[in-house]
Amino acid sequence: MSPPHSPLWERRKPRPLLLLILLLLSIPPLLAHAQSATEDPEAPQPVIEQATEVLQQPASQEARDLAAEVRAGEQSDSRIASAVTARLLRHPRLQQVTVAVNSGIVTLGGEVLADADRDLAGTLAKSVDGVGAVSNQVAISANLPERMRAALAQTQQKLVRLVGAIPLLVVALAIVYLSVLAGKLLARRPMAWLRRRQRNPFLEGLVRRLVQSVVVVLGLVLALNLLGATALVGAVLGSAGVIGLVVGFAFKDIAENYMAGILLSLRRPFAPDDHLVVDKYEGKVIALTSRATLLMTLDGNQLSLPNALVFKSVVLNYTANPRRRFDFVLPIDPSESAHHASEAGLAAIAQVDGVLLDPAPSSSVDGYNAKGLDLRFFGWIDQRRNDLGKTRSEALRAVRGAFAKAGVHGPETVRYLREESREPLPLPVPGPPPEPSGDTSVNRDIDEQLAAAQRAHDDENLASPETDPKPAAAPPPP
Repeated sequence: MSPPHSPLWERRKPRPLLLLILLLLSIPPLLAHAQSATEDPEAPQPVIEQATEVLQQPASQEARDLAAEVRAGEQSDSRIASAVTARLLRHPRLQQVTVAVNSGIVTLGGEVLADADRDLAGTLAKSVDGVGAVSNQVAISANLPERMRAALAQTQQKLVRLVGAIPLLVVALAIVYLSVLAGKLLARRPMAWLRRRQRNPFLEGLVRRLVQSVVVVLGLVLALNLLGATALVGAVLGSAGVIGLVVGFAFKDIAENYMAGILLSLRRPFAPDDHLVVDKYEGKVIALTSRATLLMTLDGNQLSLPNALVFKSVVLNYTANPRRRFDFVLPIDPSESAHHASEAGLAAIAQVDGVLLDPAPSSSVDGYNAKGLDLRFFGWIDQRRNDLGKTRSEALRAVRGAFAKAGVHGPETVRYLREESREPLPLPVPGPPPEPSGDTSVNRDIDEQLAAAQRAHDDENLASPETDPKPAAAPPPP
């Protein structure tokens, strides 16, 4: 049975007032729930609050910063690439170069015609603000027609510049020529001063070349400065230094001989015609060259000694002192009187032509043994008047004749027994007459050959007769 129809049972739509009342009634329970959730951290939170906390975590902030940095880096790389490309496009030879930028690192690619263009591209890329590094991977083009066109274009440009610089080149050559003339003119002044002080041909040549070189170098620097090529001077000097070092090591002996020649010329230990003994070599000086000292041996052979050997060796100069002593030994029998024999020998030596009386001849007992008594005689000569060997030979013959005249016997290897008698001893038989005095003049055997050799080396002789002044020659004996 259906319920009776009544207004209370009729389904009606909710009224707005009823909804407002229900909302007000639900506020207190919600407030209580929120208070309990605050007091209990483990209580579940609303979804909106959970999302807010996730967004506010540090990891998410770093992610956002990284994303912002990436976007800024992309913008910076784009700016760098645009700047590098713009600078490369300004040069016609670099228009084929490609540019790629990643995190500030520029990578260059493509092809160019020369190494200079490749280096220029790298320099331009480094000049852009913000570039961290440049990876220059530009290759040299192997395209023959393009390289030929580039070479012809460069040659044409150089020819055009050369034609335009002809007036400057003429002026520069004139400056160099005038500097050479000025160097020769200025070199004469110190030569006159040096000649007044001393005669040294090598020192004169050295100063002359030094003055000329300084003036010419100044002229070259002025000419290169006029042409705008002063950088070439540094390159040439640097190359000359390296080359000089290499040549110095390669030709050490030649350089040593040259320096020794300089020092010998400055020290002047000998002059032409001097009689020298160097190490174990003996001869008369022909010339002192820049590399060797030339001697002529007493048998007429030419001897070339390196200057370094002469400079480091003991040099015996017989000509430096005109007086020279000779000596020889004559043995006598042990039974003879050494004093009597010495007096007879010295008297004979004093009579020999060429033997000086001041210092006077002298003698000494040089040794005694079973074979005899050795007497050594000494005498002095003037080398400008007499020859040592000839005078010594004449003195030896004179002493031997004096011994024979005075009855001084030499050592006897065979003994004879002699019977004594009361008869008076026979008078001594006079010895042979003294032999006539021989030639003791100066030996001139190699003088003509020596003079010819000296004339052949006049141009390179660093030792002149005036280099080491010697006493004036004495007049010949009557």
